[in-house]
Amino acid sequence: MESMLNKLKSTVTKVTADMTSAVMGNPVTREFEVGRHIASGGPGMCWRIYNGTKKSTKQEVAVFVFDKKMVEKYQKFDKDQIIESLKRGVQQLTRLRHPRLLTVQHPLEESRDCLAFCTEPVFASLSNVLGQWDNLPSPVPTDIKDYKLYDVETKYGLLQISEGLSFLHSGVKMVHGNLCLENVILNKSGAWKIMGFDFSISSTNPSDAEPKYSCKEWEPNLPPLCLPNPEYLAPEYILSVSCDAASDMYSLGVVMHAVFNEGKPVFQVNKHDIFKSFSRQLDQLSRLSPTMLNKIPEEVREHVKMLLSVTPNVRPDADQMTKIPFFDDVGAVTLAYFDSLFQRDNLQKSQFYKNLPKVLPKLPKRVVVYRILPALASEFVNPDMVPFVLPNVLLIAEECTKDEYVRLILPDLSPVFKQQEPVQILLIFLQKMDLLLTKTPPEDIKNSVLPMVYRALEAPSIQIQELCLNIIPTFANLIEYPSMKNALIPRIKSACLQTSSLAVRVNSLVCLGKILEYLDKWYVIDEILPFLQQIPSREPAVLMGVLGIYKCTFSHKKLGIPKEHLAAKSLPHLVSLSIDNNLNLNQFNSFMAVIKDMLTRMEAEHKTKLEQLHSMQEQQRYQSNHSLLSSSDVVMSGAPAKDLTSCLLNNMTSLGSLSLTSPPRPGLIQGSTISAYPSTTPMGSMASNGYNPTMGFQTGGQGMRPPGPGLYGGMATTTSTPNFGALTHNQGSTNTPDMSALDSLFTSNKPKVSLNQMAPPKPTPGTTATPWLNQFGSAQPSQTAPMQGAPLVMGGVTSGFGMQANPFFSPQNFSQPTAAPVMNAGGGLRHSSSVNNDLKDLFG
Repeated sequence: MESMLNKLKSTVTKVTADMTSAVMGNPVTREFEVGRHIASGGPGMCWRIYNGTKKSTKQEVAVFVFDKKMVEKYQKFDKDQIIESLKRGVQQLTRLRHPRLLTVQHPLEESRDCLAFCTEPVFASLSNVLGQWDNLPSPVPTDIKDYKLYDVETKYGLLQISEGLSFLHSGVKMVHGNLCLENVILNKSGAWKIMGFDFSISSTNPSDAEPKYSCKEWEPNLPPLCLPNPEYLAPEYILSVSCDAASDMYSLGVVMHAVFNEGKPVFQVNKHDIFKSFSRQLDQLSRLSPTMLNKIPEEVREHVKMLLSVTPNVRPDADQMTKIPFFDDVGAVTLAYFDSLFQRDNLQKSQFYKNLPKVLPKLPKRVVVYRILPALASEFVNPDMVPFVLPNVLLIAEECTKDEYVRLILPDLSPVFKQQEPVQILLIFLQKMDLLLTKTPPEDIKNSVLPMVYRALEAPSIQIQELCLNIIPTFANLIEYPSMKNALIPRIKSACLQTSSLAVRVNSLVCLGKILEYLDKWYVIDEILPFLQQIPSREPAVLMGVLGIYKCTFSHKKLGIPKEHLAAKSLPHLVSLSIDNNLNLNQFNSFMAVIKDMLTRMEAEHKTKLEQLHSMQEQQRYQSNHSLLSSSDVVMSGAPAKDLTSCLLNNMTSLGSLSLTSPPRPGLIQGSTISAYPSTTPMGSMASNGYNPTMGFQTGGQGMRPPGPGLYGGMATTTSTPNFGALTHNQGSTNTPDMSALDSLFTSNKPKVSLNQMAPPKPTPGTTATPWLNQFGSAQPSQTAPMQGAPLVMGGVTSGFGMQANPFFSPQNFSQPTAAPVMNAGGGLRHSSSVNNDLKDLFG
């Protein structure tokens, strides 16, 4: 791969270097940029052909270059002969002007290294096309290697050569003298042009009716470039040193034979013994076998045989050859007509252009694109001819690739987009808008194509507006959405509101209705439906157009109208329109059908919404009840813990070992009532429980739960109040029961302490249970207090203001770091750490 790239690089470098060295210093380079080496041609294929451009106008040209290095092997005399012959041929070509001759755009310039001149753009020589690749770049360009002549190109090319010879013989009184494949050039459009007038012979008596030509004797010692190609020369030129117009016709016969035989002439000539070869050739021509012409089309075979006749008088002249039936092919006639358009008036041209669409499909694409299209584009400068030319150009565009369209057609169409007269131009463009939007680049669509549509919508001509509105829906799917939303739709709305023509207004509504499917839902709701209420007229056609847009929007699966919009805007508008006096019965029924459909859907949608809301509310209510039931189950599951606590505390038979010597709390006045919400105790203050003055559960205050029945709850008498003053410390010995079997009930992450340590000392016989102990048991409601449902709190214990609730189930009760004080034998306070710590371990 690398070696191939290096080889390619070296080849390109060599070709570039050769071109630079050959052309450098030539005056041609002052005015023209020389480009790539594309072909070769001329006598002996000695001219290299490069593409180029004129620096001042950027006009495309072909640059013919003869490198003098090609003749370095010859003696100076021979070199000079060759150079003079080449210069003479170019100078003669420069003086001659005819459509069938190669057009020279800059005369011959000579420098030390080369000869150069410029012509019209060129594709290749006929010799290159037929397989002779001498003096071509390496590798041979693909477009030349793969080029195949179509029948219509061959026929019309030979016709062009015949017309060129007719001009030389009849008009200029000149014999070409070296008509051969290398002196026939195909220009960029594919037209065949004659060059190579190095050996041309002018008449010695041009004013006479019968011209006379003096022929030079063949000199075999001259270099080949100083002699014509002997394989195409008439026998009389060599054998009798005579020539006339018939000699060129013999050369034409050989050219025709070569075209149909892959570039091979009739005979191969031995250039070293040319006289003997021509003598033998003369014998063969006198008895020309049919097999030698079997590849030539039958309809022209006899004419070729006559052209190759040994007798010059038998050969048809150039003018006769242009009229043979072989050239009456429809394609050849069409191409010939294009070449003579400048001679026709507008009426003749218009008639020809009308019939051209029937012929174009029969012609090869290359012929149409490179021969016919340029001729059609040249007519765009004539506004009267544009309506006749434009359909043919767009027909050709359909067969072109996108790249060919952009490169070959769009540059000529861009100025035509801006023309508004005649009216047919806009109509033709609008009818082919799908083609334009498909193949035109987005930038050109935005700058050229869509502005043409906008101008049509804003045109003063009602006819143009109607045509535009009727055609827009056919290509709306190809328009970019931003352009449609921001430019096209506003202009359609403006045309509908501002026009005085009923047809334009109705067509605007119909157009909007047809392109609704290309718009999004909310744009229609926000821009199109409100616009309908702005339409001032109330003609039945307008009202039905409005109804159609509502119906299309309402029923389209992509669009739709929300029920809120139906209720607030759409239905009120439609109802008001439905009772217009201009509507007939069928039109009124159409309105009512749409209104009923809207009402039905609105009812169904809103009913569905309400049913869904109702279902959601029922589901929430069910979930709420289920949550309450679950909470009740949790409360019930807390009862065993309370029962265990009560069991443990009930087994503590005596707390006689504990006593309080602190002053007793003032008791309640007998028979008085205590409010559940005392105002003298601040909310959140610490209340004493008669055992530990700083016990840590909160007193009731304002905003607390309603108190439960029991001690200090509701209306209570002194009979239910424990007498803390009666508590004394019993010094008697106590025996605690063995409760170690319950140790396994505690969790593993708590330090296990024997319950024997938690048991209080037994009371001495005869000692009654103190009221203080009763507060750890079940609370008994007061005899006089009303029964109230107290709310359950932590662990299922009822909450109240007094001591009725178990204080150990309140987490605040264990926030004090110090143990409860007890009285020692001497009446002083001592800490009972074992009881406090064990209870903390038990209840966490």
